[in-house]
Amino acid sequence: ITASGRRSMLKLAQRMTNNFCVGVCASTVHQWNKLNMGNIDEDVRVMTRKSIDDPGEPPGIVLSAATSVWLPVSPQRLFDFLRDEHLRSEWDILSNGGPMQEMAHIAKGQDHGNCVSLLRAGPVNPNQSSMLILQETCTDASGALVVYAPVDIPAMHVVMNGGDSAYVALLPSGFAIVPDGPGSRGPNNSNHDSNPHRMGGSLLTVAFQILVNNLPTAKLTVESVETVNNLISCTVQKIKGALHCEN
Repeated sequence: ITASGRRSMLKLAQRMTNNFCVGVCASTVHQWNKLNMGNIDEDVRVMTRKSIDDPGEPPGIVLSAATSVWLPVSPQRLFDFLRDEHLRSEWDILSNGGPMQEMAHIAKGQDHGNCVSLLRAGPVNPNQSSMLILQETCTDASGALVVYAPVDIPAMHVVMNGGDSAYVALLPSGFAIVPDGPGSRGPNNSNHDSNPHRMGGSLLTVAFQILVNNLPTAKLTVESVETVNNLISCTVQKIKGALHCEN
């Protein structure tokens, strides 16, 4: 990857992470409409908006679903688990059930957890093409982010050769991790706290932005909302299972 390619890839990752945060926070950058439907889990917030005339996004109806859950796991352990491409198949349905391969890696500081990477999932069958995922991971004492988006292979070739990343259409999904509880900033769970009943842990926010219809004028269906709702609850359950967290 060339120097100009690195700059272009970092710029694309910055846009992806910004759009992830905008989706979770329902920022005024986009006009989001909150959905209140009986078939949505009460702890899941679902919003929708129309994507029109934005070269950096696929056109159509975008659904954003987010939920937060407390886990009795240190932020560092949770961050390391979610960013590890070898463990990705334990929670990510996009991984096709196998490990992912890191195709490119750009460090963004001294902490090896701060980086941008390009991951490739192997095809399920020989007739399928492999898929690329752009991922950015950021961590400091206040918390961590793991943000990713499927990207078009020809478009990423342009970016890695220094081309303009503004025309790469992507919708980000990912995780925000915030320390919660005594000792939760350390590398391990707080088992040595003076109060043994107060365990350190993490507050994990899971969010997906998904194109549910490529026509901005289309009506949102109950099925597409249920699909996203099921995706988010299934992802949370897979993470809990992989980290041996009790309900």
